[in-house]
Amino acid sequence: MYTKNDLKKQLKELGIDPYGTLKVHISYKSLGKIRGRADAVLDALIEYMEPGLLVFPSHTWHITEENPVMDVLYTPTCVGILTEMFRTRPGVIRSLHPTHAVAALGADAASFVAGEEKIETPCGVGGAHYKLWERDAQILLIGVNFSRSTYIHGIEEWENAAGAISKDKTDLYVINHEGRRLYTPQYRHEAPLGSETFVKLETPAVIQGVLTFGRFGDADARLAKAAPLRALAAGFLKEDPTYLLRF
Repeated sequence: MYTKNDLKKQLKELGIDPYGTLKVHISYKSLGKIRGRADAVLDALIEYMEPGLLVFPSHTWHITEENPVMDVLYTPTCVGILTEMFRTRPGVIRSLHPTHAVAALGADAASFVAGEEKIETPCGVGGAHYKLWERDAQILLIGVNFSRSTYIHGIEEWENAAGAISKDKTDLYVINHEGRRLYTPQYRHEAPLGSETFVKLETPAVIQGVLTFGRFGDADARLAKAAPLRALAAGFLKEDPTYLLRF
């Protein structure tokens, strides 16, 4: 059984910079037995990253044309129990994106999530995922692989990958922290295989030193820096804009 301190030690062994920005994708069931369970997992990540900025996905893909309103305070996430628990922790700020919000905790969390209600694609320029690239954040995937990395969807957008974004907008809305309803129309992801093809980037990422591995609890952990990961994927997409449309 792992303790909170065991998990913090593993974060250090992975090479996580506690003063930087860390985006986490995590499968709770992959971790094995944890003393204190899910709360201890979050405590370990929050305490370790206290000097920096900790970011979790807070996505709501179930916000659609038929169900068009995301309430930033009350609409649950759709990407795992830990993301839902994290967004309700004291001090955590959730962005105002209708489908691909993030939740952040740290000294500059407010500025990091600011402006997402103006982004008209899942990971558009100027939004939180783009800021990960600007900061050369660390992307940590625990118990999951590149197919769960929303950041790579961002790279698709910024590098104009074929088939990444719909041609038509969907009328969506966000209710902000003050209860005001905002119009937040969206171009949606439309690649037929979704993000499953992103795993094809893992082997070249390892070869080029962009991706490293470690452990967190019982889970395999993958760690990549945002800037070199974008550069790697951009190289493939420049040669072939359809690169991520197939395995």
